[in-house]
Amino acid sequence: MKTNFEIPKNLIIASHLTGIYDVNRNTTLANDDILLVLEWAKSITGLGLSGIIFHNNFSEETCKLYESDYIHFIKVDYDSRYNPNVFRYFIYEEFLSLNHKILSNIFLTDITDVIALKNPFLEPYYLENPEKIFCGDEPKILNDEWMQMHSQHLRNSIKDYSIYENTYKDEVLLNCGIIGGNISVVYPFIKQLKSIHQNYNYDNITKFTGDMGAFNYLIRTCYHDKVIHGHPVNTVFKSYSEDSSCWFKHK
Repeated sequence: MKTNFEIPKNLIIASHLTGIYDVNRNTTLANDDILLVLEWAKSITGLGLSGIIFHNNFSEETCKLYESDYIHFIKVDYDSRYNPNVFRYFIYEEFLSLNHKILSNIFLTDITDVIALKNPFLEPYYLENPEKIFCGDEPKILNDEWMQMHSQHLRNSIKDYSIYENTYKDEVLLNCGIIGGNISVVYPFIKQLKSIHQNYNYDNITKFTGDMGAFNYLIRTCYHDKVIHGHPVNTVFKSYSEDSSCWFKHK
């Protein structure tokens, strides 16, 4: 994983992996369609933040055209054994393992339906909670029909998964489209998340990716007292609101 630019201390990263059928969109994303990530990139640039887009199929011409002082592209080799929603954590873990000593703060976000509304790294609430992990959420509880189906594979693979589901069934459903915090918290979290997918999600043949299941499982069982979610981290999921008091919009 090569970089030809200086890694900043505060960073927002995302991935755009194409060439494989996307079960969430029910389509295969076009390889060189920059339009899908432009809103994310514009929001990062407009706030003077630093962003990295990990990709596997953007052309060199496209990267050169849209790269700037604020946005950089890193090409990666995609392992098609994993769904893009899952493989991104393998990318992030490798990147953080190489650069965690440089980084101070980081957010990892979805790229086609998330935009930055404020610079989170300057917000008092963020600065006052350096030991917390921040994430998105949804106006649902964990005991949701979609989540029940989504978690089928992990429930059959992880011994205490059903216990976790029952213990936290009435808790808010957390969303992995936004994850961030001080690097001292985020780096070990991503290492653990990658490990769950590597050990328990590699043979998932269901139509559900398992990314939300693994994320909620790890947060609730290991970081339950350290998580901050919802306002002001994210707008209400799928409200299509640009609430200026929030750091990120998620649909």
